[in-house]
Amino acid sequence: MAQDYDSPRNKDEDEESLQELGKSSQNENTDIDDDENAIAEDYELPGADLSNEDSSVTVIPMQGDEFICSQCFLVKHRSQLAYTDESGQPICKECAA
Repeated sequence: MAQDYDSPRNKDEDEESLQELGKSSQNENTDIDDDENAIAEDYELPGADLSNEDSSVTVIPMQGDEFICSQCFLVKHRSQLAYTDESGQPICKECAA
């Protein structure tokens, strides 16, 4: 539908559309959790005392078909090995690119 931007505007239509926008933005704002304490509980500050916390992550040792890239220090599968440098350190394909 074509819109004639040069035609005079009807103020009633503008006010109605503004009210509709206001109602929809109010409805969207109620869905957001604004409780700052609940949000802050999920974050740990650097240097926090975690001595009484147990780790919930299972650490799997490096497998025989994996290597640690000497550039990015990530554990990669042997299929990701690009080459070894002159000192014998492995380089992955992503770092070699």
